[in-house]
Amino acid sequence: MNGVAKVKTSKFYYGWIVVLITFITLLISAGIRSMPSILMLPFEKEFGWNRSSISGVISFGILLYGLVGPFSAALLAKFGIRRMMVISLGVLALSLLVTPLMTELWQYQILWGVVSGLATGMMANVLGVTVTNQWFVHRRGVVVGLLTASAATGQLLFLPLLAQITVSAGWQYAVFTAAGAVLIMLFVVLIWMRSHPYDIGAAPYGTEEVVKPVPFQGNVFMTPIRMLGSALGNKTFWLLGGTFFFCGFSTNGLIGTHLIAACGDHGIPEVSAAGLLALMGIFDLIGTTLSGWLSDRFDSRWLLFWYYGLRGLSLLFLPYALDGSPTSLIIFSVFYGLDWIATVPPTVKLAAQEFGKEKSGMIFGWIVVAHQLGASLAAFGAGAVREWLGTYSIAFVVAGFICLIAALMSMKIKPAGMVKTAS
Repeated sequence: MNGVAKVKTSKFYYGWIVVLITFITLLISAGIRSMPSILMLPFEKEFGWNRSSISGVISFGILLYGLVGPFSAALLAKFGIRRMMVISLGVLALSLLVTPLMTELWQYQILWGVVSGLATGMMANVLGVTVTNQWFVHRRGVVVGLLTASAATGQLLFLPLLAQITVSAGWQYAVFTAAGAVLIMLFVVLIWMRSHPYDIGAAPYGTEEVVKPVPFQGNVFMTPIRMLGSALGNKTFWLLGGTFFFCGFSTNGLIGTHLIAACGDHGIPEVSAAGLLALMGIFDLIGTTLSGWLSDRFDSRWLLFWYYGLRGLSLLFLPYALDGSPTSLIIFSVFYGLDWIATVPPTVKLAAQEFGKEKSGMIFGWIVVAHQLGASLAAFGAGAVREWLGTYSIAFVVAGFICLIAALMSMKIKPAGMVKTAS
C-alpha cells in the first residue's frame, strides 16, 4: 500500500476542528506574549525599573521568540504538533504562575525574556504554517491568513481585559487570569488536537488519498541550520527576510510594545489605549484573513507593495493622531489594524514558491527570525529613544519611512516557482 489508502468520506472535515484549536491557541499565546506592554507602567511604579531596562527584557523575549521558529518547525515535524503544543502550553503556564513571585529585574529576564520567549515561540506563525501544510492542499492561503490573524489579534484583543484587571485588582491577578486560560487550552489540546490527517484516517483537504506522513530525517538542531546555509545564497530569501525585518520593526516591536506607553505620555488612560489595540486586533482579523484569500488569487509581490506602503503612511500619521482628537486615533487604529500582519500570507506563498512545500516551513521560520530581529530592535530602540528625547514621535516616523522602503523591496522579489495564476 506504500502508506496510501482511499479517503474515508465524511460530510465534515476534522481539519477545521484542528484549525479552530490552533486558532485559539495562537490567539492566547500571542495575547500573553504582548502582556509586557501593559505591565511596563506598573513595573515602573512598583519595582522602580526604568523604561529602557524593561524594554530590554521585552526586546530579548521578542528576539528569542523569533529564533525558536526554525527549530520549532523541525520539532513539530519530528515529535508531532499535538505533543509540542502540550509541552509549550505547560511551560508557559508554569512561567506565568511563578511570575508574581519575582522581585528583581533578572528574574523578569528569565521568566519573560527566556522561558516565555521559548514557550510562545513554539506557538507562533510557524505552527500555523505547519498545521496548514499538514492538513490542507486547497484553501491554504485562507487558512494561513486566518491562523496568522489569530496570532496578531491575540496580541491585541486580550489587552483591554488584562489592562482592566491590572488597574482594578493588580497586575498579579492579570497574570493569574492568563495562566488559567493557558491551562484550559492545554486540556483542550490534549483531548481534541491531532497532528496529521493520517491520525484519523483522513486525507489532506483537497485530496482523495490518506497518506502516511514522511518521518522527519536529520537532527532537529542541525537541519534548520543547514537549511539556513542553503538559503543564504538565495536573493529571494534575503528580500523576504529584509522586508519581514521591517515588518517586525513596525508592528509588535513598536506598536505592540509601546503604543500604550505612548498614549500614556499624551494623557490617554491605559485601559483606553489597550482598547485601541483591541480595535486594531478586530480589524487585523478581517484584513489578514482577506489577505490570505487575496494571496490565493493575485501576485503576492503587489500585495506586499500595497501593505507596506499603506502601513508606512499610517505610521507617519500616528504622531499627529496622538496630538489630535480621539477620532484621529480611531481612524489610525482601523487603518493600521487592517494591515497589522497582512504581510504574512503573501510572504508564506512566496517562500513556498521559491523553496517548495517541504522546505518552506523551516525557511519561513528563518524569515520570521528576521521579523523578530526587527521587532526586538524596535522594542529596545523605541524605549531608549523615549528615554533620551522624551517622545516616541521619532520612532514612529522612522518606522513609517522604512515601511515605504520595504514596499519598494517587495517588487524586487522574483521567486523561481512564481506563476501568474493561483496555485
